[in-house]
Amino acid sequence: MSVTNEELLQKKCLPCEGGVDACSLQEAKSQSSAIPQWVLSPEGKWIERSLGLKNFVEMMACVNQIADLAEAEGHHPDLHLTGYRNLRIELTTHAIGGLSENDFILAAKIDQILKKEGY
Repeated sequence: MSVTNEELLQKKCLPCEGGVDACSLQEAKSQSSAIPQWVLSPEGKWIERSLGLKNFVEMMACVNQIADLAEAEGHHPDLHLTGYRNLRIELTTHAIGGLSENDFILAAKIDQILKKEGY
């Protein structure tokens, strides 16, 4: 069952210590429809989004906003900085070795920040 972006934005990430199943590939594909800027890995284990920002200062400002959001949500992305302005954001739930609803919630909220800030 797919969800909308608006539904994801209304949710809060829940602590995940394991003990739950990761999303199936079909579930991940369905959830991904709400966050079209993100790419689902072929096996459905993670989602990622890449950005090319104007310069290093803008990239770091973006990273700091994502970090603040991640702390507030209690769910943290892997951030890959390359060059002086390229950012790749990767989301997965490490405790379960795959995707959970938290990943899609955080992706939607990251998208909201990126849109608001014009990144």
